[in-house]
Amino acid sequence: MALRFKLVFFSPRISTAGILESLFTDFPHELGKIGNYEQCAFSTPGVGQFKPNKDARPALGSTGQLEHVEEDRVEIIINSDGEREKVKEIITALKSVHPYEEVAYDVYRLEIF
Repeated sequence: MALRFKLVFFSPRISTAGILESLFTDFPHELGKIGNYEQCAFSTPGVGQFKPNKDARPALGSTGQLEHVEEDRVEIIINSDGEREKVKEIITALKSVHPYEEVAYDVYRLEIF
């Protein structure tokens, strides 16, 4: 049975296009396919904030300092054909191309009607 998920992640606006290009290249059959359309994604701009502690290695900002960054909230459909392991592979790939040390993401299981 086909399973569908929605991957939501946050990235600095300057990195979003490169992250999407990498993910769509590595997972052309699983990511962003809706009917006869490919590489579908939705991005919403916003401002993220974080304060790295003394053990952090921030890509942006400095430890102990509150940082505000223009970010995108990105939403992508994952079509996994019943393979939950494929979702884990996609998350691993996201983490490998994302500039942040800690990637903020959510995965939602979707119902098919």
